[in-house]
Amino acid sequence: MRKSIAICGLDCETCDAYLATLNDDQALREKTAKAWSEMNQVTILPEQINCQGCRGDGVKTVFCESLCEIRGCALSKGYETCGACPDMAACPTVGAIISDNEEALKNLKG
Repeated sequence: MRKSIAICGLDCETCDAYLATLNDDQALREKTAKAWSEMNQVTILPEQINCQGCRGDGVKTVFCESLCEIRGCALSKGYETCGACPDMAACPTVGAIISDNEEALKNLKG
């Protein structure tokens, strides 16, 4: 499984924070900070839009690093991804992602 596949099965290579970091794209950081601030009703600054992927080494967004319940759960259980968890199919936490995203589910079942 590619390192760009997140613990929840999403592909980090399609994430604006990942792309902004990879390409050092300040305009994309600013656009993403604005969109995420509106979506989450919190202030997110462009300098917070830096991420090298959920499972990769390096910097992560504040959410991915410490607020993501899915990532926290998998790491606490020692799983590289939710696909390794025997409870994945019935899990409401990762279910929020995989119930609406066939690609993420496919990535986890890989």
